[in-house]
Amino acid sequence: MKCLYYLAPNLDSTQGVADDLRDVGVEEWYLHVISHDEAGLKRKRIHSGNLLETTDLVRDGIIGANLGFIGAVLAAGLVMLFEPFGPDTPKAAYFFVILVFTLFGAWVGGLTGIDSENRKVRRFHDELADGQYLALIYAYKEKEKAIRAMMDARHPEARLAAVDRHFLNPFSRLRRRRNPETTPDRHLPA
Repeated sequence: MKCLYYLAPNLDSTQGVADDLRDVGVEEWYLHVISHDEAGLKRKRIHSGNLLETTDLVRDGIIGANLGFIGAVLAAGLVMLFEPFGPDTPKAAYFFVILVFTLFGAWVGGLTGIDSENRKVRRFHDELADGQYLALIYAYKEKEKAIRAMMDARHPEARLAAVDRHFLNPFSRLRRRRNPETTPDRHLPA
């Protein structure tokens, strides 16, 4: 499954995209729209982007957990080396220290990430600030061609802005499409 990023100029265009995607067989759960106009999306009953799509909660949480784990292993190693609690410290205590440090790192990373704009969506910050709507269409391989054809035929005002081949991976790179005025084709390579 890929995530196709389309930029639509206004709410009416976004509503048309949502309606036409249903006609092509895309369930409404596979379309999320990111916009500063949350009230408009709610009025039109269009799913807005969720916390995982709009923040770096997962990415920073994973980074924090890894840093916490590294710190925990170092701390456990120092405790084993210097034995501040005596030579008979149970091995379960070391496991507990590693677990607590790792979870604390994940928690701190998640708090940092929830306050950060999603790294992939950040690339569209200026367009969103200008009032455009970023439609994230999650497409199965067999439906991708039909979705792109429908978007070309019925919604030329909405431009394909990027394709994310690994939308579940918060560390994957988003392939952003160049400016359509300088790039004559409508499609990115599959």
